[in-house]
Amino acid sequence: MEAQDDLAVRVARSLKDTFGIGPGARIVAGVSGGPDSMAMLHLLRSAAVRDGLLVVAAHVNHGFRGTESDAEAALVRETAVAWGIPFELAEIDMPAYIEATGMNSQAASRERRYAFLREVARRHGARTIAVAHHADDQAETVLMRVLRGSGVTGLAGIPMRRAEEELELIRPLLRITKNELIAYNERHGVPYATDSSNAKTHYVRNAIRLEALPYLERYNPDLRAGLARLAELASADDEYMEAEARRALAAGAGRSGEGWRLDARHVRGLHLALQRRMIKLILNGLAGPHAQARFEQVEEILAILTAERPDVARIDIGSGLVLLREYSHAYIGPVPDAQAGYAYVAELPARSDRLEVAVPECGLVFRFSREAGICDPSPGSRWEAFFDETALAMPLAVRSRKPGDRMEPLGLNGSKKVQDILVDAKVPRSLRHLKPLLVDGEDRILWMPGLRRSRHAVPKPNSGAGAIIRVTCSESSHHTV
Repeated sequence: MEAQDDLAVRVARSLKDTFGIGPGARIVAGVSGGPDSMAMLHLLRSAAVRDGLLVVAAHVNHGFRGTESDAEAALVRETAVAWGIPFELAEIDMPAYIEATGMNSQAASRERRYAFLREVARRHGARTIAVAHHADDQAETVLMRVLRGSGVTGLAGIPMRRAEEELELIRPLLRITKNELIAYNERHGVPYATDSSNAKTHYVRNAIRLEALPYLERYNPDLRAGLARLAELASADDEYMEAEARRALAAGAGRSGEGWRLDARHVRGLHLALQRRMIKLILNGLAGPHAQARFEQVEEILAILTAERPDVARIDIGSGLVLLREYSHAYIGPVPDAQAGYAYVAELPARSDRLEVAVPECGLVFRFSREAGICDPSPGSRWEAFFDETALAMPLAVRSRKPGDRMEPLGLNGSKKVQDILVDAKVPRSLRHLKPLLVDGEDRILWMPGLRRSRHAVPKPNSGAGAIIRVTCSESSHHTV
């Protein structure tokens, strides 16, 4: 009986246990008409009958092989109708699309195929798309990536499941060999077409399948199984390392406009494997979802980030991106534009004792409060300052620095250039224009949060009823470094 077929039982169990697909679920099956996808459609049909699923067959006629492509579309349609499965067809003039877009044939076909599968899933209310990659495909993929020179992520091969926008794409046959699928088709009389292009070795994958694997199997007859097992082991390792790299990224880096800011000390303290993955996460995110950072790029960046004492370094890393390192601060991203200055008035109303001013350019929030009768108006940290309101020219303001700015620091006779204060504090050049200054109505610099305060309007102890302005500065909850 079909219901007792071992392979059908394995696939039905996998749908439940691996993919969490239960009664009432809707699945769109991408069916090319070849032996793998037709076997998958039959296996999904068996699971649907047994477990109350709805399966929709979706086929794309790419128009590459003329009458052969048309025959495959007809085969899938007729079989789906005979099996009582809803059928959806897309007919695309891929040669014309490739000529118009300049894309290579494989990338263009994949883009249009998956766009159609997503469209069909949405139309039928399905959350899952199933495709027919199998264990032999996995072995070919791993070997192909080994030949190109791959890391652990590449060795993980084809994932069992992945997000496809708001949907999920699954590969229920990924642990099943091609021979098992062919035998299943023979047992159940499943019709299928043979794609003549699969015999053309000018495609790299075909050459791997037809030439490289058979040759290597002379030395290890179980090579395909071994490569598939390698992919499964590497996938688990890769998933763990990727999660650790994301944690490391969150702890030592943050978005800065279109790029990222990093703490070089944090990067230097990580294991080399995490360092590499962290940089790859940044580069791949900046260059686009399908980009892959090159090994040489990553190593060049790490050489600068992990060096003990480079004060200033800058390199172009390709794709319009740069690396800037200044002391322990680093930036990876597009070349930063020269940023205009900013100024925010902080006028504490006479009838109010509280005011909050956000400064998004530097990701800080200033909080002003009017206090009375403070016995000891000394700050608790470098991010807090007190001022005698009667000695201030109002209104106060928070602004960026301007050329020639000077401050009269508390405890220092005379004045000092703001530029020199920033240099002494080793504030990176690329961040200096963002550092906020608190000034009064006469544009006297009162405070550089985290750095210095001026000798102006210092309140006296036991100031009695005289009002004191308390100012605190903290990071905005929405700030990215």
